[in-house]
Amino acid sequence: MVTLAIGIPMLFNATLIGLLLMHMNSRLDAVDKRFDAMDKRFDDMKDLWRAELRRVEDILDARLRHLEQRH
Repeated sequence: MVTLAIGIPMLFNATLIGLLLMHMNSRLDAVDKRFDAMDKRFDDMKDLWRAELRRVEDILDARLRHLEQRH
């Protein structure tokens, strides 16, 4: 009888802790997926900025060459 009085609450607590851990793990996975999506957006923006910077550099180089040829 004493074993049941001690064992049942321990089993109940272990079950609740297991459910809590599974719930928290699923929540953290969702947060991790959101951070992955943000990382992809930042990488895409970085690629866009690099492409735009390359285009501006090409335009400036062409203008500088034009000025050098004029003089």
